[in-house]
Amino acid sequence: MRDLIRFVRTRVLPALLTAAGVVLVTAGLLTYADPTQAGAVPERTPAVETMAPTASLPPSSGPPSATPGSSPGSSPDPGTTAEPTPGERATATRVVIPALKIDLPIVKGNNGYPLCNVAMYIKELAQPGEGRATYLYAHARDGMFGPIYHLAIETGKGQRMVGMIVQVYTSDNRLYLYEIKDVLLHQLNLDAAIGATGEELWLQTSEGPKGTPGKTQVRAELLSVGDADPGDAHPKTRPVACG
Repeated sequence: MRDLIRFVRTRVLPALLTAAGVVLVTAGLLTYADPTQAGAVPERTPAVETMAPTASLPPSSGPPSATPGSSPGSSPDPGTTAEPTPGERATATRVVIPALKIDLPIVKGNNGYPLCNVAMYIKELAQPGEGRATYLYAHARDGMFGPIYHLAIETGKGQRMVGMIVQVYTSDNRLYLYEIKDVLLHQLNLDAAIGATGEELWLQTSEGPKGTPGKTQVRAELLSVGDADPGDAHPKTRPVACG
């Protein structure tokens, strides 16, 4: 009996605590069904508790013809992205893909269904300039990441995005330029982004209607970084709760 107690205390309990710690990191990445019509209420499913590096993708919906709706009192107040205080982490504030006419403010990812009219970042991954992968996601709808959906899924010409330039502004008034290197379809996890060992940008959007499990991921590599005009780096944010 004494040997059994010692085994539980020295082996089993530390392993359980370690596993719990990993779950806490990924518990904010929830999976939801994708609504296909404006006004549809997304059905919540349990939190994903898979341990890194097999964390679940954040949810996003499509197709791009769907229009965002809002629920009274559920939309965040409009505003502008703020500059960081001394010592505060700088974060991505705006993503622009000129060739696709994408221009979206960026806000921190939430623990619920993603907002419309903005892109969102996964806070557990890196920010531009931190030497790892920055991960942004947005719905496959008009005015958001709909053009990515259109090329990759509707026309099957996603590889045309390879070589396009992506501009990412940050809250400390910097501009990062990335070049798209890969367009990956039907992805089910964040393994590659989590495992990145260099400065990368990952974009994600939906591939179809309710119940479509796979997501489109776009991977880009850093080309250069420079100063940005504060007015360009701090766009107005008008997120709404998606319907």
